[in-house]
Amino acid sequence: MRARKRFGQHFLHDPLVIDRIVAAVAPRPGQALVEIGPGPGALTGLLLEGAGELDAVEIDRDLAASLRTRFAAQPRFRLHEQDALEMDWSALAAQRGRRLRLVGNLPYNISTPLLFSLLRHATAIEDMCFMLQKEVVDRIVAEPDSDSYGRLGVMLAPHVVATRMLEVGPGAFRPPPRVWSAVIRLQMQPPPDWATLPEYGAVVAAAFGQRRKTLRNALSALLNAGQIRAAGVDPAARAETLAPEQFGRLAQAAAGMLH
Repeated sequence: MRARKRFGQHFLHDPLVIDRIVAAVAPRPGQALVEIGPGPGALTGLLLEGAGELDAVEIDRDLAASLRTRFAAQPRFRLHEQDALEMDWSALAAQRGRRLRLVGNLPYNISTPLLFSLLRHATAIEDMCFMLQKEVVDRIVAEPDSDSYGRLGVMLAPHVVATRMLEVGPGAFRPPPRVWSAVIRLQMQPPPDWATLPEYGAVVAAAFGQRRKTLRNALSALLNAGQIRAAGVDPAARAETLAPEQFGRLAQAAAGMLH
């Protein structure tokens, strides 16, 4: 199968890397395993074998047809030929009667929007094990005051425990990408109340949208300097120095929940 640039496809082919990813996922019978973007199926057969059943989401019609043919004799292989960004993950979890375990070698061009969309279905997901561009993984696990720290990590942090599993060089793919990749496991956890406020996303987006500005200026449409200070945060600070809990305090202030 030829990789299509418009879908950002880079097909995994290295057997050692494939085995290490499957070992990291550790599929077991009784789990609601879902593979996002199976492509030619490098992981698919092993995941299906481990869990005994598998849902797979593939947008490419040619790849979907190939997978349908390959697993025609497997009634517990269920293929969803659609865009993962449009999947109703909560509905799928309800159909399976348990929370989902998501696995995938994600195309770089959808990884960040997909992660944001999955947050809307956090209660329907047990964990996620994704191959991402290494730079994206760096951003997810970054600590405050580091170069990679930003909106993505701050939005995910209250909802997940993130563990970098392994790094993968370009040669493990066809065609090889120009960058390194990494596998990350995101174990879902119950978020604190402030992380579910609409204001949390608004504050984080505003702060990092103008990250060179102080919070006093970047958040001026949401909070004044006095309100920022009352939330226990220095109005002269910049976004990259704040921990998620401090953004949570600012979200509560913006929601009028701090007195």
